[in-house]
Amino acid sequence: MEFSTKDCAWSNIKLTVLGRTLTGLRGFEVEKDIEKEYVYASSNEPVDIQTGNKKYPGNFKLLKYEVDLLNDAAQAAGFADITEVPHTLITSTIEYKKEVIGTIRTIAILGIAFTNMKFAMEQNAKMSEVSLPFLALRMQTLKK
Repeated sequence: MEFSTKDCAWSNIKLTVLGRTLTGLRGFEVEKDIEKEYVYASSNEPVDIQTGNKKYPGNFKLLKYEVDLLNDAAQAAGFADITEVPHTLITSTIEYKKEVIGTIRTIAILGIAFTNMKFAMEQNAKMSEVSLPFLALRMQTLKK
């Protein structure tokens, strides 16, 4: 097996939200979290590990014009902005591959509810980035 420290090239990543590929993507984070805790019995050593609830928080970091376009789409559908669109209507896919001709892997994020939208900018800034944190109902990793 060949070893490489190059997981994937940023130029080979594609994020799609509401069927639209976002070109102003600056970063993303998606997490699958499963509650786990030790089960104790008659001694001070654990006898098992119990699992609990799952959750899927994440964050998209976008240039402001992309957030403006998402808000425009939300308003065209009758909502105030992207944070008010029901989670049942928003899905996203992240496609990535190690090399241009490599195998495409996809992370499908289902049932996204954006929880916060904060606009900020500083003097002498060359661009405006907006973080859109979210909660999701499911996350699936697929290989094409």
